[in-house]
Amino acid sequence: MSKKYKLIVFVPVADADKVREAIHAAGGGKLGNYSHSSFSSRGTGRFKPEQGANPSFGKVGKIEEIEEERIEVLCEENVVQDVVAAMKKAHPYEEVAYDVYELAKY
Repeated sequence: MSKKYKLIVFVPVADADKVREAIHAAGGGKLGNYSHSSFSSRGTGRFKPEQGANPSFGKVGKIEEIEEERIEVLCEENVVQDVVAAMKKAHPYEEVAYDVYELAKY
């Protein structure tokens, strides 16, 4: 039985479907006999682009707030690197906030 991982990524609401589709196309979101599985919740992302940044949203030196969606998907070990790469490619941010956790077996 291969290891399983959970990918969590924060993305602007307007781009959530595009990022979710990229994740699924790369093999993320499989759960037993189901595909395209994910969970989402919404919240507010905050950041301040510093000198040298090239922000997709906002301006350098100004604190920004944007409505974001937190997307969670399961990934098999053999696709997790491809899923992260696809997510980053589809994501609009210069610096992507995401986590990858190895899941314990019970």
